[in-house]
Amino acid sequence: MLTVDGLETFYGASQALFSVTLEVREGEVVTLLGRNGMGKTTTVHSITGIVPARSGRIEFEGQQIEKARSFRIGQAGIALVPEGRQVFPNLTVRENLVATAANRHGRADPWTVTRILDMFPPLADRFDAMGSLLSGGEQQMLAIGRALMTNPKLLILDEATEGLAPLVRQEIWRCLERLKVDGQSILVIDKNIADLARVADRHYIIEKGTIVWAGTTRELQSDPELLAERIGV
Repeated sequence: MLTVDGLETFYGASQALFSVTLEVREGEVVTLLGRNGMGKTTTVHSITGIVPARSGRIEFEGQQIEKARSFRIGQAGIALVPEGRQVFPNLTVRENLVATAANRHGRADPWTVTRILDMFPPLADRFDAMGSLLSGGEQQMLAIGRALMTNPKLLILDEATEGLAPLVRQEIWRCLERLKVDGQSILVIDKNIADLARVADRHYIIEKGTIVWAGTTRELQSDPELLAERIGV
């Protein structure tokens, strides 16, 4: 579904990514792991067109998108749940969800407001509350719901559970497990290796803008020295 090959990205004269290569197949949950500042967010921002790639190839469902505008990439079927959530603060929960509603690819069972509230019951109790008045956990649920309302083919989550209370984190992982069962393709950045291992098929580790390891969940769990050296857990 998604192929990234030889991706190089710069901020001005400073190079952030060095020949990053990864892929997400249809129905897979894939993670991008690494310490802070290693290039995880830059990678997903390059995939989604927020930060333009200097060189390399990004292909989504057979179409090259590395030169496409970010809104065109969204229309193609890639949805990003950004780090920091970034819900619309002056819109209600309902308005946040309705604002992004689309089914451009004719999905037979499209995401609706009702389905989002079924996925995240706490949002139903806050349905008419402004985004700025929600807790961090509620904002994260809303950010995921807002992305799902675009009916994406690929869902990308940047720091899916960062800064959330343990019970809220478990709610987010339950959501991802449910999405995986439904066949949703997902690329996720997070630090909770034990939780990621329950839902992810494959993993990439990025260090100083370069992919330094790729493998399955079993391979990752069987190498504690790798986790200590590359991720610091």
